[in-house]
Amino acid sequence: MQKNILTECSNPRTRDIDLMTTAEIIDCINKEDRKVVRAVAQAKEAITQAVDCIVNSIRQGGRVAYFGAGTSGRLGVLDASELLPTYSLPPHIIQGYIAGGDSALRHSAEHAEDNKKFALNDLNAFNPTSQDVVIGISASGNPAYVLTILQEAQKRGCQTIGITCNPEAKLKEYSNICITAAVGAEVITGSSRMKAGTAQKMILNMLSTTAMIKIGKTYGNFMIDVTPTCNKLIDRSNRIISSICKISIAKAEEYRIKANNNVKTACIMYKKQCSREEAELLLKKHNGILRKVI
Repeated sequence: MQKNILTECSNPRTRDIDLMTTAEIIDCINKEDRKVVRAVAQAKEAITQAVDCIVNSIRQGGRVAYFGAGTSGRLGVLDASELLPTYSLPPHIIQGYIAGGDSALRHSAEHAEDNKKFALNDLNAFNPTSQDVVIGISASGNPAYVLTILQEAQKRGCQTIGITCNPEAKLKEYSNICITAAVGAEVITGSSRMKAGTAQKMILNMLSTTAMIKIGKTYGNFMIDVTPTCNKLIDRSNRIISSICKISIAKAEEYRIKANNNVKTACIMYKKQCSREEAELLLKKHNGILRKVI
């Protein structure tokens, strides 16, 4: 075992975990998990830089892609897939790729992290240009799949971001911005789906959520670009319109229907007492940012 791979080190606080009671094991895991928040907080400067990089790319017509193997890849795909229903973000703008393809989302494909061919195939599928941002996610920061992605992306003129939990990660060499959350040894040695996975999920939440806020996908803390495709989201849309416009739920639903299910358009229609077409023109004029219209 290489000493510099922090995510593979044995945790001295859990060496006798198999002798603990159930309550002691839960307490032990909980204590270790508390370290994740602190580790992510210490990486906030790099996270801020990464968000600004992503926002600048999207504003200029660029795209973003997450690449990872195993848990890291699954987390990237998860984050990307949630942006359409939450913010109506077209799915091509932020994409997620996992080593081994979609089958690796459900089934273990550990060998895929060492496969440079998989990396090049996935990068070519994304087909990045110099306007795009490529993000490599890896607990150890050393798999050939992620390193190949980042190295090749840099050759193509992309901005690259690395997300890792290993201060000595090799991906630093190929990352214009490197986010390191040193969460320490796992409760179960090498099980990076635990603290490392939690840290990566927190970082991805910060990157995508902050980027969506910055490009106008929220009004206050409301997800005003929500896609109301089920009863829960229809109800949420009505409540958002009701809160912003200070009208009843029934009146909010009326305007949502008139606005063809578009929350922002509905708010403008009520606030400006205008037609849907006029509201859509106002939104277009202000780059889709509701705050600038009302």
